[in-house]
Order: sequence, then C-alpha cells, then structure tokens
Amino acid sequence: MDEYLVKNIFDKARGGKACVSVPGSKSITNRALLLAALSDGECRLNGALFSDDSRHFLSCVQALGIRADADEEKKSVVVGGLGGDIPNREESIYVGSAGTAARFITAFLGTSKGNFYLDASEQMKKRPMAPLLKALRELGCQVICAEEEGHFPFRLISDGVKTNEISIDIGDSSQFLSALLISAVCIEDGLKIKVLGTHGMSYINITTEMMKQFGVEVERPAEDIFYVPGGQNYHLGEYDIEPDMSAAAYFYAAAAILGCSVTVNGVHRSMLQGDERFLDVLEQMGCTVEETSEGVCVTGSEGGKIHGVDVDMSAFSDQALTLAAIAPFADTPTCIRGIGHIRHQECDRINAIVDACACMGIKTEEFDGGIRIFPGEPKAANIQTFEDHRVAMSFAITGLRASGITIENPMCCRKTFENFFEVLEEMTGKLVNS
Repeated sequence: MDEYLVKNIFDKARGGKACVSVPGSKSITNRALLLAALSDGECRLNGALFSDDSRHFLSCVQALGIRADADEEKKSVVVGGLGGDIPNREESIYVGSAGTAARFITAFLGTSKGNFYLDASEQMKKRPMAPLLKALRELGCQVICAEEEGHFPFRLISDGVKTNEISIDIGDSSQFLSALLISAVCIEDGLKIKVLGTHGMSYINITTEMMKQFGVEVERPAEDIFYVPGGQNYHLGEYDIEPDMSAAAYFYAAAAILGCSVTVNGVHRSMLQGDERFLDVLEQMGCTVEETSEGVCVTGSEGGKIHGVDVDMSAFSDQALTLAAIAPFADTPTCIRGIGHIRHQECDRINAIVDACACMGIKTEEFDGGIRIFPGEPKAANIQTFEDHRVAMSFAITGLRASGITIENPMCCRKTFENFFEVLEEMTGKLVNS
C-alpha cells in the first residue's frame, strides 16, 4: 500500500461509541525482552508487541545465542535467560531502525565480554549514539566506529569493565540511561551513574520499576545520581505487558475531535507508561475521561469542540505529533513545549509537524524547543511521513474530520503497530454504525 486516503466520518460518528484493542507496549516489551534475557532462568512474556522494532530486538537476542521462542498468535515470548552470559561472544548484530534495541543491546554488549559488530538501517545511522558510546568507553570498552563517529555501524571490543562510575548525557535520549541501568547487573561491583539532563524521566521510571519487578533495586542517592548495587540478579517466571498507551492515544484523540466515545481495552490510569498523561491533556481540551472495567473511555465534547492548550510534553513527547494533528480543530492556538529532542528521532518530528500543517493550510510557529499550531480548517493534502510511524498514525486522525487527507507510505506503521489502519477502520465502522 503506497498511500492511504482517510475517510472523513465527522458527520456520521458524532455521539457514536467504539471499543478497540491495541498491541502491547513497545517500551515495556523491549525492556522486558532484555530483562528476561539477563534473568536467571526462563521467563514468559505475555501480551508482547510484535512489530518491526520488537522483531529486530528478538533477532538480536537470538543471534547472541540466548533462547527466545516467540508465538505471535498468542502474543507471547518465552526467553531462556542465562544470567547475563552470552554464548556467542563474536557476533554481528543488526538492529534495523529499532532505537530501543540499538541502545539496549549496545549497552548489554558493552558491559559484557566479547567482540561484536553492530549495524543498523540508514535511518538509525542518523540517530544519536555518541553519549552511550562515550559512557561505554569510560567503562573500558573499545568502540570503533566504521563510518561516522558516534553513529552506527561500530565494533565493540570488551574484556570486562574497568570502573563502576560513569556519567551519561540524556539530552537526546533517555534510552541511554535506561540501557545502562538494565545492563548494570553485568557489572560485579555495581554501577554508579551521574546523569546530565532530565529528558524522558517518565521512561526512566518505567525502567526502574520494571527492574524492581524483576528483582533488582535501583538507588537514587541524589537527583542526578543513579546507583545499581552489585550482587543482584533478575529472576521472574512470568510477566504481563501493558497495552501500548502511545497507540491508544490516537484513538482517544479521534474521540476528542469527533465528539464520540472510544474505549481502549486494558488501558488504565494506573499504568507504568508516561504517555498516560495525554489523557490529562484531553481533559484540558474539554473531553471526559472515565475509568471503566474494560479500560479508559474518552468522550469528546458535543460537536467535537476542543480548546487549545499550552503544555510541556517533555515527559511524554511521543504524543506531540498526536496533539499537533488535532490542534487545528481547537478554538485557540495550541502550544507544545519541551520537545526539542524530537528533532533527533525517526525523523525531525518538529519539521514533520510544520510540513504536514503547511500542506493542510494550517499556520504554525516554531520556537526554541517547541511549536505553536493555530486553529484552521485543514484542506485536502498528501501527508509526507518521512518513514516515521508516528507521523503516519497521528495525521490519519486529522483525516477523520478533514476531507482528502492522504497518508503517504502508510506501512511505515509496521515499526510499532503494523495493523493500525485495520484497527482504525474497525473503530470508524463501529462509530458510524452505533
């Protein structure tokens, strides 16, 4: 499928109701895969996400000689953890475009012993890795970049860690810190990490909470210091993965601008994922958010009326695109702050917002670390996705209320949500016919 023309269902969906299901959380699936691989013994992961990203992560684990048996129909993975041991200590690893796999596997191998060559897609080669590689060098790992310094591809050669105190700059990605925290159990004397920056702390909270669930404590002696004491091991026989709140947010955003009710199965306010805060933003915009036994239900105001908001999204920046996609329908401008780092993700996401809005005739203003989107009536447009799954999914929601919105290269959604457009059509069918 080269393009996808979104159906405008605004006049038919108002007042409708729909309940949908989304895949397991990408953030939690990938963390659980590494935690299970580092565990002492077998761990079954239930509700796992199967997408391009998670399959790349699985293949990396398997390439290292660690058993990981996947059952996509049952959405489960059984991992035979070896307590940090790596059977294949001289291996070539390909992470594709999976940023989480790229950072997590790199930290795992850099804190272990072996000689590994890591390569990635052209997209991932452009994304930052330098802070993590610098930290691994501080630990004593030899890092040889084959092309551009601080980027994939590179070789990691390590004969063991030489120190247990390092620093890491997380200005570009909190994944650098998460990766080091999870792999710290590979270091006999533990690991003390001084952190520069505060970006993405909601994701760090997911990491430390999951480490605790798997049996490893993380201490925080100071605001900028994380310490993983030595002598700890991961061990957990079974783990249930939450539905992906990032994915659920698209359907909740649809409820906001269509004036209908959407429930996402299994999504609850008590979840680990920071993107749960997007529900607070929708409440500020005029939506009703209700906890039900099936999952959180979002109901948009009558006629899909929403208010503009001024919000710092540094803690849940994956939803910046989602908010930008519905902002044109608000009654006042919407200002999104704290998102300068999203220029360095799958694409320059601020530029992607500006480009999409310009194509639809919507005015925007960029400022340091953020963007302002003005109200307007989006016109028919072809939305360039820049190979970014979140661009495709976000602006598909715009098309539910604006006629003629075509998403170019919609299958880039395979990165995290390969049947997104099927679920979108399932939801719209239920809304129109309810």
